[in-house]
Amino acid sequence: MKLSRPVSWFLLAFGVWSWVIWVTFVKNLVKDGSGLAFDDGHPTAYFWVHLALAVVSFVLGTVIGVIGLRGLRALRRTS
Repeated sequence: MKLSRPVSWFLLAFGVWSWVIWVTFVKNLVKDGSGLAFDDGHPTAYFWVHLALAVVSFVLGTVIGVIGLRGLRALRRTS
């Protein structure tokens, strides 16, 4: 399957965007002072669920970004 240039760029941008957003979210989650993420210094269920969401998003963002990057490289080789 061959991806078009706009689709490849979109996938790559989505992968980068996913990393930027979720890295920021995890930093804020770790620094949470509201008591949602930590209770007496111990992680809560809220913390673990949101950390799992972030990890899954990192993996999916990486996979999608790599697909976009490979699409761009394939287009460069053929042109």
